Amino acid sequence: MRGGLAVVGAIILLAGAVFAGQGLGYIPGSYMSGDIKWFWIGSGMVIVGLALGAGAWRAGRGRSQSSV
Repeated sequence: MRGGLAVVGAIILLAGAVFAGQGLGYIPGSYMSGDIKWFWIGSGMVIVGLALGAGAWRAGRGRSQSSV
């Protein structure tokens, strides 16, 4: 479960970074290029992706500390 959550978080983070880059005009060639709205949408996606990744990491830490 946590591996899947980490993968989904990483995909959302990467897509958000692309959206933000297009919104700022760093990645040309799209209708999103140069439109600041997409920067803010991408920034929100980056935050959600980081939160999912942190949640997966925290869930993994709690389970991996078992006594042998």
